[in-house]
Amino acid sequence: MDLPKAFRIAMADRYEIEARIADGSVASVFLANDIRHGRRVALKVLHPDASAAFSDVRFVREIKFLAHLQHPHILALYDSGLAAGLLYYVMPYVPGESLRARLDREKHLAVRDAARIACQLAGALDYAHRHGVVHRDIKPENVLLAETNVMLMDFGIARAIGLAAGEQLTSPLAVGPGTPAYMSPEQFIPGAELDGRTDIYSLGVVVYETLSGELPFDPAGGRTALMRKLGQPAPSLTTVMSAVSPAIAGVVARALAVEPNDRYSSAAEFANALEAAANAGTAPVAHPDVQAHATGAPGGGRFPARYRVAVAIVVVALIALGVRLAMPR
Repeated sequence: MDLPKAFRIAMADRYEIEARIADGSVASVFLANDIRHGRRVALKVLHPDASAAFSDVRFVREIKFLAHLQHPHILALYDSGLAAGLLYYVMPYVPGESLRARLDREKHLAVRDAARIACQLAGALDYAHRHGVVHRDIKPENVLLAETNVMLMDFGIARAIGLAAGEQLTSPLAVGPGTPAYMSPEQFIPGAELDGRTDIYSLGVVVYETLSGELPFDPAGGRTALMRKLGQPAPSLTTVMSAVSPAIAGVVARALAVEPNDRYSSAAEFANALEAAANAGTAPVAHPDVQAHATGAPGGGRFPARYRVAVAIVVVALIALGVRLAMPR
């Protein structure tokens, strides 16, 4: 997206816009000079159609709420507003590359490198979750690799965009609710309440891709493939990448559990389990079903509780019928 002249004029006393550095489906990012503070920043401007669909008051209010997040692995928010009909927000400019760019170049990463990145991201998520904020859009494009430091970008922007659009973020048709290939199963359910465990699932997808170079579910399959998340566990990492140990596969399998209650209770717990598995190569304590699925053993993978109850009822009924038929007339 090229910035209209009216926007540049409206921002001229605050930001000197130098060049466009990235484009996305909802916004474009520009390198700019913060005139007031003498620093380089990343200016993210929502596309005209997106800006026109949103309530600028609600968007800016949500952005201000997110500005209080201060963590070494969260890219801070400097400023936000409306200029010439376009919504924008401002972040620090940090030289580096996205995790997506690195995966495009290397396909997958070594276990120690992948674990280091995941643990830093989990630290950022744990901090945000304890402050009542859920990211909702964890994906490689939102992970910035700056030397040895990892930073999570666009924290809570999906929530701000969704509320500004007057849509429920859990609706797959809402603007900016997340990226389908990385969304948790509950994000596909309209009206579902989301908490930090939805971010744990999305981070699990990122770890899966970082280690194997593949997504657990192929987004090219369309709606049918995505809806499989609602009732089926992800394929084990060991089936697509033999170099990954069963211990690490077990950790990732638990993060990708269909039911939120079967996942790690916090991002910190996920990070500790992944770090232990990467260092020692031994499986952390996990649910037996998760471990069986991770090692490819028969019966691996969990189904939601409502399905297990239904199966149990059917089995009991069949047993009762068999006993009755076996009795003498």
